[in-house]
Amino acid sequence: MQNDPRRLPALDRLVVFDAAARHLSFTKAAAERFLTQSAVSRQIAALEEELGAPLFRRRHRALELTDDGQRLAQAVTAALGHVREAVVAIRAPRQREVLALTTTPGLASLWLIPRLARLVAAHPGIDVRIDATHDKRNLVSDGFDLAIRYAALGSEGEPLFEESVHPVCAPQLLRARHPLRTLGDLRHHTLLQVASPQVGAGGIPLDWQAWLQAVGAASVEPAATLTFTNYDTAVAAALEGQGLVLGRRPLVDRLVAQKKLVAPFKGQVASARGYFLVVAPGAASKPAVRALLAWLHQQARED
Repeated sequence: MQNDPRRLPALDRLVVFDAAARHLSFTKAAAERFLTQSAVSRQIAALEEELGAPLFRRRHRALELTDDGQRLAQAVTAALGHVREAVVAIRAPRQREVLALTTTPGLASLWLIPRLARLVAAHPGIDVRIDATHDKRNLVSDGFDLAIRYAALGSEGEPLFEESVHPVCAPQLLRARHPLRTLGDLRHHTLLQVASPQVGAGGIPLDWQAWLQAVGAASVEPAATLTFTNYDTAVAAALEGQGLVLGRRPLVDRLVAQKKLVAPFKGQVASARGYFLVVAPGAASKPAVRALLAWLHQQARED
């Protein structure tokens, strides 16, 4: 059996050869395998002797693979890759994978967090670390796998869903001293808005001014305005009956379905903004990231 051509070389020699072939350097292969350079050289020499063929051409301060070396390198790389995939699959049920996602506070609290129980049920092996901020994180340097960003249509990334807006408020405002029957009734009520560096005509926040213009009610002046740092805080004020907020669909859809918020006026206006998925370079190859992306798209389709 010593001369049987089907007999495989020792695995440790093949692993060392794989490292040397990738680096084309015995020194770098030694560092990767935690061996000395001379130990790598002996392993390669023993492998060449066993196979009866040279695998490297020794140049001055350089290595080159021979034709046989290239053939073996391709086979060993593919085989070790399959072994690593099998090991990961076997270990996966015992290990939880943590993914880091960054998004806006509004989407996190109003759309994503209410759905996390579904994510856990669908993918019990995945844990998600959520960063809720208006800051645009650098996914690579800040250590994030993906982002859901609120931006103008056509921005970077893959569309998750577009946005449309319409005013919403707590049901009790419909029964207030000045009920909301027509757009003109807004002059008796408070408009809730997220902080913006600019305001429109008459001091009306830009988002509200754009909506009023779109529905032909640009001349309406509200009784007051209240401004908040985050959108979810403005929605919280609306839930408490403090005024009307521009409901960003689908973020407020759950609250409307639960009748915690109502839309006093018919129709909605398409926004020029939406939410986009941005994946960190290299993260898309992770099975857990692919699973999370598929789940996010499924949730968006259900909306």
